Amino acid sequence: MSTGKEQLDVEDDFTPGEAEDADPVVEVAKTNLSKRRTIDNLLEERRLQKQLADYDFDL
Repeated sequence: MSTGKEQLDVEDDFTPGEAEDADPVVEVAKTNLSKRRTIDNLLEERRLQKQLADYDFDL
């Protein structure tokens, strides 16, 4: 373990590059969410059409 008195080298000109990488991840997440909503809407429409086709109109 260290005694806490050791000298550490610190770089003052550090610029985080992770902020630039965050934008594509957000775009991918939005695209995936959009695709998922489209699929959900198509499945819901198909389910409703099946229910309508199976409905007994002679009540």
